[in-house]
Amino acid sequence: MFDLSSLGIAWGSLLMLAMMVGLLLTGMQLAFVTGFVAIFFTYTWFGVDALPLIASRTYSFASGYVFLAVPMFVLMAALLDRSGIARDLFDAMKVVGRKVRGGVAVQTLLVAVLLASMSGVIGGETVLLGILALPQMLRLGYNRKLAIGTTCAGGALGTMLPPSIVLIIYGMTASVSIGDLFKASFLPAFLLAACYIGYVLIVCKLNPDYAPIPSDEELEQNDVSYFKALFFPLLSVAVVLGSIYTGVASVTEASALGVVGIMISALIRGELNWLMLKESAIATMRTCGMIMWIGIGASALVGIYNLMGGIDFVEETILSLSGGNALTTLIIMMVILLVLGMFLDWVGVALLTMPIFVPIVINLGYDPIWFGVVFCLNMQVSFLSPPFGPAAFYLKSVAPKDISLGEIFSSLLPFIALQVFVLSLVIAFPQLAMWWK
Repeated sequence: MFDLSSLGIAWGSLLMLAMMVGLLLTGMQLAFVTGFVAIFFTYTWFGVDALPLIASRTYSFASGYVFLAVPMFVLMAALLDRSGIARDLFDAMKVVGRKVRGGVAVQTLLVAVLLASMSGVIGGETVLLGILALPQMLRLGYNRKLAIGTTCAGGALGTMLPPSIVLIIYGMTASVSIGDLFKASFLPAFLLAACYIGYVLIVCKLNPDYAPIPSDEELEQNDVSYFKALFFPLLSVAVVLGSIYTGVASVTEASALGVVGIMISALIRGELNWLMLKESAIATMRTCGMIMWIGIGASALVGIYNLMGGIDFVEETILSLSGGNALTTLIIMMVILLVLGMFLDWVGVALLTMPIFVPIVINLGYDPIWFGVVFCLNMQVSFLSPPFGPAAFYLKSVAPKDISLGEIFSSLLPFIALQVFVLSLVIAFPQLAMWWK
């Protein structure tokens, strides 16, 4: 057996990175890449007797109690996707779009905020808005780039607003309170949404032809029960977030309450049936299976890399590049996250980097809760950024055929700039995230 430990941690790190990139380029899934590399380095660096460490890391990740919240929130999103709650909510909010230039785009963003506060994932929300809002804005004569960008960026808000799955995974990885993360992300998330709305209103004011004011006939305002349309979404948000913020329930317990609330809402609305439950359960299993496998592989890889001395090596390398300056070190980490986010799934980015970055952040004197919000904002940028921005691909799946992926990405550039602006604000003014302390 070749003893790779003779290479030293610097060359070992380079070999590990090269193996991961090479395997990813073959089309192998990230979960299996990380798992294979972890087993390979365990065997060649420590010997066969160290292989049980892989099983130990896998068990510690999979047995985390707070991880139960992930399938619950994903199930909430799946049930929401298959009910008429989102459609009724969008119809009820048409009153916003009546007499304000750009009102339908603002309406779309407001609905996005409410949906994000109910689900915590981006896929279903982006698809829902792509079906409900995008065709309407295009039909009303809205500028194509404004309509596309608003829909896609609004749909991605689900990862920033509580109960964000990104924050839950970060909290598990960094061993910090998820309830505190939800509190910390609340203001930055609404600041980001407010920037989107402000951008839409300013652009439409400067370019009136971007957003014609629709007539009542064009909006096709049917008889909408505002109680039915608004009561159930607001109740779900109040039950989930209210129980967490008041301390009545933990995040895991609140996620279960949210599922029950959505199911009762669908039952009262006459939409709950066996097919809906079956499709929602299958969609939840697929999403959580992906998260679980990536988590297992990344947890094993980071654990082995830590034993190799890799985390200390990365910390020394970053600090040497930054000259020991805390802000420069933070900026270097942000650049690394942005680059990784362009090519890897956010779950992999979180589970591969946070065990390394969080100790560095704490040693620099930063609050790990604040850093969780910064990380989440960073991932917001990656969701919209080419070449693999997932929000763009979700929208493409339901957008009219004449809308290309390139047009979607170009439409997102102003919203990416706004994301970077809000990220910079939260870095410069940490109190925006720590307002509750």
